[in-house]
Amino acid sequence: MLEQLKETVCKDNKALPKNGLVLWTSGNVSAKDPETEYVVIKPSGIHFDDLTPDNMIVVDLAGNIIEGELTPSVDTESHLYVYNHCPEVLGITHTHSPYATAFSIAGEPLPIYTTTSAAVFGREIPLSKVAAVGEKAIGAEIVRCYRETSCPAILLRNHGVFTVGKSATNSLKNAVILEETAQSVYFARMLNAGIQPLDTSYTDEVFDFYQNNYGQK
Repeated sequence: MLEQLKETVCKDNKALPKNGLVLWTSGNVSAKDPETEYVVIKPSGIHFDDLTPDNMIVVDLAGNIIEGELTPSVDTESHLYVYNHCPEVLGITHTHSPYATAFSIAGEPLPIYTTTSAAVFGREIPLSKVAAVGEKAIGAEIVRCYRETSCPAILLRNHGVFTVGKSATNSLKNAVILEETAQSVYFARMLNAGIQPLDTSYTDEVFDFYQNNYGQK
């Protein structure tokens, strides 16, 4: 069932440590199949090197296991909350990537200082409130921030990062660019504490150009 999607989700999960976004077994990537509305997500507590397409877990939007012998990620409920409330989202990535998470701990949203972040996000990366205990509450806070800003990346206060996208790979890309941006901004501020974000009108122009011209059609 959903063999191609399981291969993609497995590959994207394995890309998390390769891109310096996670340590040990934390973090996850999931995808929703638009036809069945089933969700593929990695199993809980399994090292990334040991992940295979066959041990990916398939669940429905209510959290029932459709296929798979292992326990799904502890973040599954958060992912499902987003999928249930944002039907246009088909991929979610969750990480504790160090530089972006540092902004979430410091309680700072991440302004747009680079053309790359302007092209991908188009607006300041929002900072959520501290979510109440429980994965459903985390999902609700992600949805609130996403609906209010339309930004595909959210800094979850004192926790980490959630990114969404039109596919698992697209959400992963957003997480990679977010961490790259946070790292660049961190070092730039060390060199010049007074740096200013890009002008909003310029950010809008870059975002519009990128969204309409980058990549293959």
